[in-house]
Amino acid sequence: MRDIRFEDMHLFVRVTDLGSLSAVARERDAPVSQVSRTLARIEEACGARLLHRTTHGLTPTPEGLTFLDYCRRITGTLDELEGEFAQQSGQPSGWVRVASSSVVAEHLLIPSFDSLQHKHPQLRVELVVDDRMADMARDGIDIAIRTGPPLTDTVVARPLGTLARALYATPGYLQTHGVPQRPEDLRQHRLITNSAVAFLNHWPFQINGEPQVLVAEGHWRSGSTAITARLALQGLGIARLATVVAEPLVRQGLLAPVLAHCVDLQPSPIHAITLTRRHRLPKIQACIDHWAQWFSAAEPTD
Repeated sequence: MRDIRFEDMHLFVRVTDLGSLSAVARERDAPVSQVSRTLARIEEACGARLLHRTTHGLTPTPEGLTFLDYCRRITGTLDELEGEFAQQSGQPSGWVRVASSSVVAEHLLIPSFDSLQHKHPQLRVELVVDDRMADMARDGIDIAIRTGPPLTDTVVARPLGTLARALYATPGYLQTHGVPQRPEDLRQHRLITNSAVAFLNHWPFQINGEPQVLVAEGHWRSGSTAITARLALQGLGIARLATVVAEPLVRQGLLAPVLAHCVDLQPSPIHAITLTRRHRLPKIQACIDHWAQWFSAAEPTD
């Protein structure tokens, strides 16, 4: 068992998290046969079968669960050790895997990377862009940048700023199809909706101080907020977009606000979310500290 390496333990954790050798191989850009051989070597060193292999995937045996518990503790301690050395050297270093929506990635995170690299030159960032909420443990995510309240108390969430949304269309679309005067008028228009996140299709308004919600039924829809914006820019209809994306396009004359007098912007909090066992790592803290300053300066609600 003393021949088992730290990297072997990390691989075993990822195999149990993902339940698939091929998924781990894709994650590591390695042949499946290499991952399989490593797993066989680990089981031989332990003198026990650690995983059940079925058509539904891989699940730990009782011995595998015991080994997994030790692997998590040992690799977690190694992370803490690396963090201690990073603190002493004064330079956070290593890869940080960050998940976010396409809007946040394109308009808030990516513009911040140059100054992050200047401040912490030994940091490396991998972006995982998906509008759906990531499973942080399964997907190996260090930081998830998400709007809305945290969904569980098993994570650490730090507020970074807010993200507001409003309705927009191209001037050409509005000239052809007319300008809505009331929320009810939207039912006569082509609407662009989100197929991945249902609550984004609940369009809120304030009418004479009273809240109203229109459940938008899309003539066009997409699972990507970035594609939703592109559909609107093509003049295909009215979309609810993040103001951080749309307002610069309004200033360029490419989009125009719709029902601005009664749309409820409902700014959503943006959080940096980390797993409890990793939030103290210097490389993670360095990224979050930087983005807290960056988001504040960016003023996403404007």
